[in-house]
Amino acid sequence: MRSPAKPLRTRYRRILRFAALHLIQVWWFELLLPRIGLSWVAAQGRSQRMRRFAQRFHALAVDLGGLMIKVGQYLSSRLDVLPPEITKELEGLQDEVSPVAFPAIKEVAENELGVRLEHVYPHVDPTPVAAASLGQAHRATPTAEDAALAGFNVAVVKIQRPGIEEVVDVDLAALRRVSRWLSRIRLVRARVDAPALVEEFAATSLEEIDYLQEASNAERFAANFTDDPRVFIPEVMWERTTRRVLTLQDVTAIKVNDVEKLKAEGINPSEVATEFANVMFDQLFVHGFFHADPHPGNLFVTPSSPHEEITTETGQSLPWHLTFIDFGMMGEISDTLRNGLRRVFIAAASRDGKSLVEGIQEVGVLLPSADTAELERAMTQLFARFGGMGFAELKEVDPREFRDFADEFGELVRSLPFQLPENFLLILRTVSLTSGVCSTLDPRFNIWDAIEPYAQKLIRDQTGPAVQDAAQRAAALVTTALRLPGRLTEVADGIEAGRISVRTPDLDRRIGGLERIGRRLISAVLFTGLLITGTLLVPDHNVVGYTLIAVSLVPLLHSILPSRRVRT
Repeated sequence: MRSPAKPLRTRYRRILRFAALHLIQVWWFELLLPRIGLSWVAAQGRSQRMRRFAQRFHALAVDLGGLMIKVGQYLSSRLDVLPPEITKELEGLQDEVSPVAFPAIKEVAENELGVRLEHVYPHVDPTPVAAASLGQAHRATPTAEDAALAGFNVAVVKIQRPGIEEVVDVDLAALRRVSRWLSRIRLVRARVDAPALVEEFAATSLEEIDYLQEASNAERFAANFTDDPRVFIPEVMWERTTRRVLTLQDVTAIKVNDVEKLKAEGINPSEVATEFANVMFDQLFVHGFFHADPHPGNLFVTPSSPHEEITTETGQSLPWHLTFIDFGMMGEISDTLRNGLRRVFIAAASRDGKSLVEGIQEVGVLLPSADTAELERAMTQLFARFGGMGFAELKEVDPREFRDFADEFGELVRSLPFQLPENFLLILRTVSLTSGVCSTLDPRFNIWDAIEPYAQKLIRDQTGPAVQDAAQRAAALVTTALRLPGRLTEVADGIEAGRISVRTPDLDRRIGGLERIGRRLISAVLFTGLLITGTLLVPDHNVVGYTLIAVSLVPLLHSILPSRRVRT
């Protein structure tokens, strides 16, 4: 009889062998050949190599299961950084998981609950309603007593796969070793902390196999949307929930990406896309607690009952609501990071390249040492050319335009010292999955159309950050103005000390004129800053706003009225 440890050791070695083989391939084609002037050789078969890599990883993940499926799912969602040869091949991993035979699953549930399964669930469907990499779900009928306590009589029981905890430990050990290999490559080390990313992935994965944690996540998520009729979350049956068994209300409905069924129910897929994007933005930028795995298998569209009316904040009536399930993979954002993301979000909506770069620095993606002047120029040009385009429109753009942009700014981006803050991996995954779902619902879906009204709402609702940002801008304006006299004095001192050579017979008169111009310029700048800040604050803080507008008259008068000076 084989020892249980032997298959785990074999699994560990297979993962490392796969990683080592493809790291050597990448090193040869992408690092060595370009250095010796053979870039054209590497470029010739790059597309085929990427496709073969994705196919091999797909086969490995399906064969091994466990966290390898999760890694593949993450890679398939990275449309922003990975080529379509890889993401397209790995898309099937969202659902392509073989179920465990019911007797084995039943044994896990009975060992965990301590009773025969039929004693707590008079009926359990042996065919799973969903099979995932870490567990699978079966429809079940609870006892009358349990149903009365929980408030529902149709349930879904989620049960862990046998031995999954040992498999997760082995997979994480292999991933940690691969991350150490990556950290020894200078090109990788300069751009990303691979071990830190694996540790973040590990923390998320370990939480995902603790169903008590998932049940708590579901209730916390539901509390955030208590007063939001657009969102529905299943109830938890705590009496039949443990670390390895989770019992939830059965809320199965129309899968979010089933466009034909949505249309048959009279539901507009485009409206679903817009509201789904808004709900996800609320999670990221308002609540700071978000569903990090919003793929179509975890999201339903539930038609409303005949007497149920759902109205959005804009007054729009919806004949449906969004139903989320599977709260094992959740992300949390600190207030500091959320404020930074909010700033990035608003800057992107207004196509402001400079503010976008400042927001990226505030989030922590760019190290403080980064030289951002060229990056600001790149973002400004990017918005000028491609801002406002949806995915469908971008596909129609001449590929040479993208190549020209990449040629001009690619080396700049590669040279910048990037880092990924805590939980940023989950944020990127969530945004990528959200975009994918919305594009499936509406091929012409334009993410900018969803962002802009939401950004305006964010500015109106989040008066605290908006006021703080206005105050910071006013303070920066005042600081710049107050520094001008000192700079002018330094110039004058330099001239007098002989460090700056000038040839003019009326030096005092010219310096005096320069100082007067400087003072008028300061007053004009202060007037403009106070007037704009006051105008921005009037709608929400009218007393403060009108006060600033009134105060702005003082520097205005100083800048336009003639000054008195003593003639000598």
